[in-house]
Amino acid sequence: MLEPHVLAYFFGGVFLANAVPHGVAGLMGRPFQSPFAKPRGEGLSSSTVNILWGFANLVAGYLLICRVGNFNLRDTSDVLALALGILALSLFAARHFGRFHGGNRPERA
Repeated sequence: MLEPHVLAYFFGGVFLANAVPHGVAGLMGRPFQSPFAKPRGEGLSSSTVNILWGFANLVAGYLLICRVGNFNLRDTSDVLALALGILALSLFAARHFGRFHGGNRPERA
Protein backbone atom coordinates (compact mmCIF):
# COMPACT_ATOMS: atom_id res chain seq x y z
CA MET A 1 0.00 0.00 0.00
CA LEU A 2 1.24 3.47 -0.89
CA GLU A 3 2.09 5.57 2.15
CA PRO A 4 0.31 8.99 2.17
CA HIS A 5 3.58 10.85 2.73
CA VAL A 6 5.11 9.26 -0.39
CA LEU A 7 2.21 10.68 -2.41
CA ALA A 8 2.86 14.08 -0.79
CA TYR A 9 6.51 13.89 -1.89
CA PHE A 10 5.43 13.09 -5.47
CA PHE A 11 3.21 16.18 -5.58
CA GLY A 12 5.90 18.20 -3.81
CA GLY A 13 8.14 17.35 -6.77
CA VAL A 14 5.39 18.43 -9.16
CA PHE A 15 5.09 21.81 -7.45
CA LEU A 16 8.86 22.33 -7.28
CA ALA A 17 9.25 21.53 -10.99
CA ASN A 18 6.41 23.92 -11.83
CA ALA A 19 8.06 26.71 -9.83
CA VAL A 20 11.13 26.68 -12.10
CA PRO A 21 9.77 27.88 -15.48
CA HIS A 22 7.49 30.48 -13.88
CA GLY A 23 10.24 31.80 -11.63
CA VAL A 24 12.81 31.90 -14.43
CA ALA A 25 10.45 33.66 -16.85
CA GLY A 26 9.55 36.17 -14.16
CA LEU A 27 13.18 36.82 -13.24
CA MET A 28 13.98 37.39 -16.91
CA GLY A 29 11.09 39.86 -17.16
CA ARG A 30 9.33 37.76 -19.76
CA PRO A 31 5.65 36.92 -20.02
CA PHE A 32 4.82 33.22 -19.79
CA GLN A 33 1.76 30.98 -19.79
CA SER A 34 0.01 30.59 -16.46
CA PRO A 35 -3.35 29.45 -15.11
CA PHE A 36 -4.33 33.12 -14.74
CA ALA A 37 -4.01 34.03 -18.43
CA LYS A 38 -6.77 34.06 -21.02
CA PRO A 39 -7.15 31.44 -22.42
CA ARG A 40 -6.15 29.59 -19.29
CA GLY A 41 -2.74 27.93 -19.58
CA GLU A 42 -2.22 29.22 -23.11
CA GLY A 43 -2.27 32.99 -22.91
CA LEU A 44 0.61 34.94 -21.45
CA SER A 45 0.78 36.35 -17.94
CA SER A 46 3.08 39.15 -16.86
CA SER A 47 6.47 38.49 -15.34
CA THR A 48 5.12 39.66 -11.97
CA VAL A 49 2.27 37.15 -12.06
CA ASN A 50 4.77 34.43 -12.94
CA ILE A 51 7.03 35.34 -10.02
CA LEU A 52 4.05 35.13 -7.66
CA TRP A 53 2.85 31.85 -9.18
CA GLY A 54 6.35 30.37 -9.06
CA PHE A 55 6.72 31.41 -5.43
CA ALA A 56 3.34 29.87 -4.54
CA ASN A 57 4.47 26.61 -6.17
CA LEU A 58 7.74 26.75 -4.21
CA VAL A 59 5.84 27.17 -0.94
CA ALA A 60 3.48 24.30 -1.80
CA GLY A 61 6.42 22.06 -2.67
CA TYR A 62 8.17 22.94 0.58
CA LEU A 63 5.07 22.22 2.64
CA LEU A 64 4.48 18.85 0.97
CA ILE A 65 8.10 17.73 1.26
CA CYS A 66 9.22 19.20 4.57
CA ARG A 67 6.01 19.27 6.58
CA VAL A 68 4.37 15.97 5.63
CA GLY A 69 5.95 12.87 7.10
CA ASN A 70 9.70 12.87 7.62
CA PHE A 71 11.40 13.26 4.22
CA ASN A 72 14.79 11.54 4.21
CA LEU A 73 17.30 11.93 1.37
CA ARG A 74 18.70 8.51 2.28
CA ASP A 75 15.32 6.80 1.89
CA THR A 76 15.04 5.58 -1.69
CA SER A 77 11.23 5.60 -1.73
CA ASP A 78 11.13 9.23 -0.55
CA VAL A 79 13.64 10.39 -3.16
CA LEU A 80 12.07 8.28 -5.91
CA ALA A 81 8.63 9.75 -5.23
CA LEU A 82 10.04 13.29 -5.37
CA ALA A 83 12.03 12.54 -8.55
CA LEU A 84 9.04 10.96 -10.29
CA GLY A 85 6.93 14.02 -9.49
CA ILE A 86 9.60 16.29 -10.96
CA LEU A 87 9.93 14.06 -14.03
CA ALA A 88 6.17 13.80 -14.58
CA LEU A 89 5.61 17.56 -14.50
CA SER A 90 8.75 18.22 -16.55
CA LEU A 91 7.64 15.89 -19.35
CA PHE A 92 4.13 17.37 -19.32
CA ALA A 93 5.49 20.94 -19.40
CA ALA A 94 7.92 20.13 -22.22
CA ARG A 95 5.09 18.82 -24.39
CA HIS A 96 2.54 21.49 -23.38
CA PHE A 97 4.78 24.56 -23.64
CA GLY A 98 6.66 23.12 -26.60
CA ARG A 99 3.52 23.75 -28.65
CA PHE A 100 3.96 27.48 -28.10
CA HIS A 101 7.73 27.79 -28.19
CA GLY A 102 8.73 25.33 -30.92
CA GLY A 103 10.11 22.70 -28.55
CA ASN A 104 8.15 19.82 -30.06
CA ARG A 105 9.79 19.98 -33.48
CA PRO A 106 12.29 17.19 -34.16
CA GLU A 107 15.89 18.31 -34.52
CA ARG A 108 17.51 17.99 -37.93
CA ALA A 109 21.01 16.66 -38.38
